[in-house]
Amino acid sequence: MAIVLYHHPFSRAANTVWMLEEVGVEYELKFVDIMAGDQKKEDVTKLNPMGKLPLLVDGGTVVTESAAIGLYLADRYAPGRLAPKLDDAARGAYFRWSLFAPSVIEPGSMAKAGNWEFRAGSAGWGNYDDMLATMESAIAGRDFVLGKEFSMADVIFGGTIAYMLDFKMLEPRPSFTGYAERVKARPAYAKSEARNKAVMDERGLKMPGA
Repeated sequence: MAIVLYHHPFSRAANTVWMLEEVGVEYELKFVDIMAGDQKKEDVTKLNPMGKLPLLVDGGTVVTESAAIGLYLADRYAPGRLAPKLDDAARGAYFRWSLFAPSVIEPGSMAKAGNWEFRAGSAGWGNYDDMLATMESAIAGRDFVLGKEFSMADVIFGGTIAYMLDFKMLEPRPSFTGYAERVKARPAYAKSEARNKAVMDERGLKMPGA
């Protein structure tokens, strides 16, 4: 049975397509019209009460949250290739940077853009400048977060950086732009871009503001 990804190309599910292409498993895209609010309909909320994408169904297993989906796919379908093996100490860095993206980069950037008032010591994402310095430390002197080897952590962490650079949501420091270029050079990234574009063309979708 093929994996089913509940998908819209303007959602985080677009990056999940890249994850699936990296893993190399068969999958089906189930279009969800988020512009019409279809993500809040029962066929979605019965699987994910949050009514959000991405939502991945693998047989009887339901996985939500973009980073969780990536880690699940790599462990199940590409262990030792996109995920360090269970006894490999590199899993520490692998999990660290995979989870840094949704737990620190995303809220930290939103807080900065929205001028949120909060105590840095009380927020999980802390200080914005510290966040940027920490992001740089993840890739300083290395091609990918684990060194020379590309992993699913680069789809999650690197995909976040690449997306934010594309939409001018992140300062284009040379370390960030160089890293984004490396991860976007992956053949699986190009395949995912083509798959997302095909859905846009089929549905007559245009990126908001385009």
